[in-house]
Amino acid sequence: MKITAFYNRLVSWLPDSWVEQLTLLFVRVSLAGIFWRSGRTKIEEGSWLSISDTAKFLFQEEYSNVPLPPLLATYMATYAEHLFPVLLVIGLCTRLSALALLGMTMVIQIFVYPEAWWSVHMIWVALALILIVRGPGRISSDAFIAQRL
Repeated sequence: MKITAFYNRLVSWLPDSWVEQLTLLFVRVSLAGIFWRSGRTKIEEGSWLSISDTAKFLFQEEYSNVPLPPLLATYMATYAEHLFPVLLVIGLCTRLSALALLGMTMVIQIFVYPEAWWSVHMIWVALALILIVRGPGRISSDAFIAQRL
C-alpha cells in the first residue's frame, strides 16, 4: 500500500515538475543534435552553409529514390537540418520544427534507408512525437512568448 501511494504521488507530481521541463529540454536538444550533425556533413569544411559536392553526389546517387529533383532535395535537406535544430534548441516553433523533422525522418525511412526503422528511425520518430504532443516545456522561447501574450 505504501509503495502504491508513493508511486501515485510521484506520478501525479511529475507532469508539472522541473523534471518534466528538463526532460523536454533534453528531448529537444537530442533531436536537434541528430539532425544538426547530419546537416554539417553536407557542408564544405570551413564554410557556414556552402553545400559540398559530396552531398550533391549523394543525393544524385545514393538518395536517388527521394521523389524530388536531387539538387532541390540536397538544398532542402541541408537547410532544414540547420534551421529546425536551431529552432528546437531555443524552443521556438517547437511543434512545427518537430513535425518537419518527423517528415524528414519518414522520407529517409521510406525512400533512403528502409531497413533502419528498428535501429535508428523509430527513436527519431519517438523524440519528434514527444515534442509534437507535449510541446517544448516551460524552458523555451515558445513558453516565454505565450506567457507574454
